[in-house]
Amino acid sequence: GAPVSSLGLLLLLVITIHLVSLPSQFTVTGPDRPITASIGGEAILPCHLFPRISAEDMELRWFRSKFSPAVHLYRDGQDQYGEQMPEYRGRTELLKDDITNGSVSLRIRNIRPSDNGQYVCFFFSPFIEKAIGLGSAPGISVEGHQDGGIRVVCRSAGWYPEPTAQWRDLQGQVLPSASEKISPEADGLFQTEIAIVLTEESNQKVSCCVRNLLLNQERESAISIAELFFPRANPWMVALWVILALLAVLIGLASYCFWRQHRAKGEVTRGGNLVRERERPKPKVVIQALRGFDSMFGGVSGNGSWVEGEGGAE
Repeated sequence: GAPVSSLGLLLLLVITIHLVSLPSQFTVTGPDRPITASIGGEAILPCHLFPRISAEDMELRWFRSKFSPAVHLYRDGQDQYGEQMPEYRGRTELLKDDITNGSVSLRIRNIRPSDNGQYVCFFFSPFIEKAIGLGSAPGISVEGHQDGGIRVVCRSAGWYPEPTAQWRDLQGQVLPSASEKISPEADGLFQTEIAIVLTEESNQKVSCCVRNLLLNQERESAISIAELFFPRANPWMVALWVILALLAVLIGLASYCFWRQHRAKGEVTRGGNLVRERERPKPKVVIQALRGFDSMFGGVSGNGSWVEGEGGAE
């Protein structure tokens, strides 16, 4: 029969490199396009410092989605295999021929399909290790009452790159924040500030979490606020205000009733005076009485009528 020809199958993997720039002191550069590699072959991932400075005393970490364990770790002047991912053991080599000029590349042998994806080249100096790694532990402070609750603020500094911050309850659920601010510091690092308003009805124990997304690590602090610190209406004060309000109403009603009673009494008094004046003898009665007064020398008869002098009866 006809000879059967077999065709070799070549698989190519695309490897992209993510470079981490360190604040102020130097930056990291690498290839401007993805690196391709064939299954079973090898790939070289270049990484350089700019300006060209020695990386002998620095820590170099190649990693993927998680900061640790690493694809390859160089620290204290030698390779550290204790923190290496199991699937890369025996397959990586750090090329240190030009390390004094800040050039360090990673060789990966026996390429597998699982090697496809993104790799991160991460440098940092021992002198700024804390700044580049994680920032300070979050500091939580209570800053008074707001909107019927207590305003609590969380602050943390010394982060690079910009961190994310959030409030969580005891179950790890994210709580809405009242405000959030990230601002640069003088040394190129970042500080974050996030606030929340806690009410008596809401969670009284919360935690503030600040995370470095690049390192996939975070720092966390918690706070618990006792019920007595929440603003609430004093029952004695409420009762006092209710009593005062009732007294004010009663005093107003009493004043109005007294005024109406006094007004009605005044009208009755004036009417009574008019009636008595009508009942008094009118001046004509006095005049009629004076008609019998005929002479200053007369007298009064037994029946009360006036008589004149010595003559006979009128």
